[in-house]
Amino acid sequence: MSADNTQKGIEKIRREYAGEELSKSAVDNDPIAQFEEWFEQALSADVLDANAMTLSTVSGDGQPSSRIVLLKGIVNNGFRFYTNYGSRKGQEMEENPLASLCFYWAQLSRQVRIEGKVERLSRETSESYFQQRPRLSKIGAWASKQSNEVSSREELESKFEELKKRFDGQDVPLPDFWGGYLLVPHRIEFWQGRPGRLHDRVCYKKEAEEWQISRLAP
Repeated sequence: MSADNTQKGIEKIRREYAGEELSKSAVDNDPIAQFEEWFEQALSADVLDANAMTLSTVSGDGQPSSRIVLLKGIVNNGFRFYTNYGSRKGQEMEENPLASLCFYWAQLSRQVRIEGKVERLSRETSESYFQQRPRLSKIGAWASKQSNEVSSREELESKFEELKKRFDGQDVPLPDFWGGYLLVPHRIEFWQGRPGRLHDRVCYKKEAEEWQISRLAP
């Protein structure tokens, strides 16, 4: 297929959205509570990887980058996830702690955009989560110098097998280079797809420690 035909094919990709109405009067005054309600509905609808979210970070020189990570906790002041501190995202969050999250649940025609500041979780919190992970996932965390170049798949697998032997018969400890983050939001937007592209957008902004709610044009 030629590039022109591919472009024409892309231009024809569309679908109509038919979600339920979302209004300022219907949402919770607390955006975290509103998120929990939508998240539970996504789980009930069997949305695949409902906790998958796009994490966007910005380097010290202003270059944005995005990747999918998994939400691993909702608390009253934010959203938790875990990663390698030495990864690209880990390094960028050290340089610039401002970051954003985006959830998209296609089956429900819903999107949630979250902006805020990231901070590391305590060692104790990271330890508690790490010990819940499957054993092979723990070993995988040790084996991967995330975002660094590797010469081959064989090199990675060899390191993995080496660590399986090293930790044989014992608990796998939490690596010093791995742990959790909390994104504390100052802006959360709930987007509901609607017919005719007249989507509903309800935005929460934190001002003087209070959440202000507004409706945005689609």
